[in-house]
Amino acid sequence: MGKDFHLPVSISTGCFYQSPIENVLHWFSEFGFRDLEICSFPAHLDFHQPDLVARAARTLEREGLHALSFHAPFAEHIDISSWDGKVRRNSVAELCRACEAAGILNARYIVLHPGPEQENHLQPHEWYPRMQLAAESLNEVAAYCSKIGLTLLLENMLPHLMFGHVRDMLYLLGSIDSMNAEACLDTGHAYLSGDLPCVAHKLSGHLRMVHANDNSGDRDDHLPPGRGSIHWEPLVRQILEARPDAVFVLELHGGPEPREILQGATGARHFLEKIADDVMA
Repeated sequence: MGKDFHLPVSISTGCFYQSPIENVLHWFSEFGFRDLEICSFPAHLDFHQPDLVARAARTLEREGLHALSFHAPFAEHIDISSWDGKVRRNSVAELCRACEAAGILNARYIVLHPGPEQENHLQPHEWYPRMQLAAESLNEVAAYCSKIGLTLLLENMLPHLMFGHVRDMLYLLGSIDSMNAEACLDTGHAYLSGDLPCVAHKLSGHLRMVHANDNSGDRDDHLPPGRGSIHWEPLVRQILEARPDAVFVLELHGGPEPREILQGATGARHFLEKIADDVMA
């Protein structure tokens, strides 16, 4: 690849998750971010209202922007591994509605947290049956994604939750029958779980997207890459060796000043591009 290589660095609109999406898209245009991951937080974009989603799609087009991916909702009531069949069915239905919204936005990927947002207190004998229930649910979601032309990306979760380790992700990915399911590596989550040194090699051919964010090793801060404790040069090298076409998406915390947020994101983009240029030289 050499000097012709260019690292694609996108950004999530989640840094403005408390603001309506149509009010903030111009900021991404101003700072040169064209490909976006769209956040599904209700105050940002209520994906249950197709008219609102279609209006957001038109605004994206008007601003010269593109919805690369849509992040499916995550909340305590969404649990595709629940013992309760009704909870599982409702959770799958909610994720399929999110897939419909992704289709309206003309997104290529939908990213989802495969496990519940409650802290993991499972007994050893409960673990495998819950994994199987999650896999059955994901097969339904993946089949629906395939039907409407989406690729499903499973994101590694925080270590105190189910599916917070790479071994769990590999089990789920191996259990999905459809060929349109891959992995989204959240660098901050993997750093907190202790998986980061070898995570890209373990995910290898499954890896499609990287949620790039940093922290200091004690909490999920979602700092711009380079502002925490993650050692980015070996990580970027590992990712590009495993999957040189992986897409990097900055997933950063918000704040009161949009310009300050996007300036930090721009600095992080240049930081990652410089590392990638040195790695691929």
